[in-house]
Amino acid sequence: MAMEALVLCLVISMQTALVPVAAGGLHRPPAMYVLGDSLLDVGNNNYLPGADVRRANRPYYGIDFPGGVPTGRFSNGFNLADYVAKTMGFASSPPPYLSLLGGQLAVPAALTKGVSYASADAGILDSTNAGKCIPLSRQVHYFNATRAEMVTTVGSSAVSHLLSKSIFLIGVGINDLLVFSRAQNKSAAEQQSDAAALYADLISNYSATIKELYSMGARKFAFNNAFQIGCTPNARLLDAAGQCDGSVNQLAVGFNDALRSMLAGLATRLPGFVYSLADAFGLSGDVFARPLAYGFTDIADACCGSGRLLAEGSCLPNSTLCTNRDDYVFWDRSHITQRTSFLSAQAFYDGPAQYTTPINFKQLAHSS
Repeated sequence: MAMEALVLCLVISMQTALVPVAAGGLHRPPAMYVLGDSLLDVGNNNYLPGADVRRANRPYYGIDFPGGVPTGRFSNGFNLADYVAKTMGFASSPPPYLSLLGGQLAVPAALTKGVSYASADAGILDSTNAGKCIPLSRQVHYFNATRAEMVTTVGSSAVSHLLSKSIFLIGVGINDLLVFSRAQNKSAAEQQSDAAALYADLISNYSATIKELYSMGARKFAFNNAFQIGCTPNARLLDAAGQCDGSVNQLAVGFNDALRSMLAGLATRLPGFVYSLADAFGLSGDVFARPLAYGFTDIADACCGSGRLLAEGSCLPNSTLCTNRDDYVFWDRSHITQRTSFLSAQAFYDGPAQYTTPINFKQLAHSS
């Protein structure tokens, strides 16, 4: 009887008005589903077996999170998924999928706030960091399983309506680019040819993923492109002066251009498909060019780590930890701080027009 009452309440809530946001009488989307990599992972990797799986389940991760505990986020506190969710009216990112398995909270969470399938080290290609993460294809498989449980609980009509109004936040591709860049020892011409083949492979798989989600009922997509990954502390280590790795940044440029073109094409072929593409590359470039304007005093070093640029070692309980974490762009040698995530989400939601196309995240959330 208790479960029947819960299901009834869920159905009623889905058939009534969406939960309002405080400002302007706007309403938040009914749920948010997250797919991607470590910039969005809120703890799925904590549940994966294997010594080679990257996890943020130890101090100093989470030092600025409520309670000061590590949660699986590769951040000193909240991450990009959290702040995108907050701008849209949620308390934080939806919970990690693997934390809900085997419990009675999976369906209620999926129906009322969403689920996160994001996994650190994940790529578009199954071969990227294979065995160490949940690749994008598996994340979609997990979403399909969630959707089936939702349909069993409240029916296909209610689920179709819910998904058509919900946000699908996706940020992936960086790890594919990094794996590719580390394997390069060819001539410039050969590398250019290989990069073109990589883009074609990535975009083909990415497009197929989006169309698969669309076929399941997804309509509103928020995408995050690749930021200037050649400027992470880890990448700067390769340069004696600590400068950005231009070749890796160029890889990101090529991928981002192909992604933009692919999404524009899908919008003309998929009825009801609405999207916003966030330009993390452009925003990060502006931050690196004018850090003080954004409140940062350090754009090169990690806040937590060891060695040169605090990037020669991982963030561990015995690592060096910076004092003023809000002054740093990067938390560890490859991930951004909580404050960087906050500023990014704000820019993508309702910031300067150059950081999103063709609409911003706010317009996406409240589109009909």
